[in-house]
Amino acid sequence: MAVVAHGLRAYRLLMWMWVRSTLAYRASFVMMTFGNFAATALDFVALLLMFSRVDVLGGFSLPEIALLYGASGTAMNLADLLMGSMDRLGSRIRDGSLDTLLLRPVPVFAQLAADRFALRRLGGITQALLVLGWALGHVDVEWTAGRVLMVPVMLLTGTAIFGAVFTAGAAFQFWAQDAAEVQNSFTYGGKAMLQYPPTVFARDLVRGVTFIVPLAFVNWLPALWLLGRPEPLGLPQWVAFLGPAVAALLCTAAGLLWRRALSAYRSTGS
Repeated sequence: MAVVAHGLRAYRLLMWMWVRSTLAYRASFVMMTFGNFAATALDFVALLLMFSRVDVLGGFSLPEIALLYGASGTAMNLADLLMGSMDRLGSRIRDGSLDTLLLRPVPVFAQLAADRFALRRLGGITQALLVLGWALGHVDVEWTAGRVLMVPVMLLTGTAIFGAVFTAGAAFQFWAQDAAEVQNSFTYGGKAMLQYPPTVFARDLVRGVTFIVPLAFVNWLPALWLLGRPEPLGLPQWVAFLGPAVAALLCTAAGLLWRRALSAYRSTGS
């Protein structure tokens, strides 16, 4: 526990250093945040253009797809804000700069996660939350205490799952050294896929993101339960509540993989 507390304190201090650096140029920060907001909004504009021609997509209405979009976008952008620098580990290994991190009395993971903490990503988080708020107000759902509670649980679970994928992808780069795009295919690519209903994808793909890389627990399974829709693989409804347990298992596995990869690192020799 002392090691974890030390890592969290180091992460907080490094993050605050980058935040202060960012806020030293307020106009630049505002423009970059707005640019991030606008760039992420283009994905939703594409959905709006689709629904200018159709009424449903894969059996889902616009508010229902907006729910998927907002949930996956919020979770992924939060994980990206907290840990988005992990995909640069491969370049650090190749140029030898990772060695300098190993010399500091601070956990390497905390240093990498907080490196160049990009506060501008708040723009993407805000945009996804706005879409999610609009969707929650327009979906045909009978809101009970359980369904209301499911929304924040879904967002926190999704953030943890994407965080675990970031960590596992970074660990993989210790061996591959140039696998940032492989990692991005599961993080940014996963977010793009989860914005659409599972009914538009092949069943084998849905099985893969349910049982192999369980991104379906980010938003598909809890959202289907919220909307009262059947799960396309015929799984029981209680599976929708397994998200926190799945996230905890993924984070544990990613943490163990990270420790194994870091302990096997032998420097570049340069």
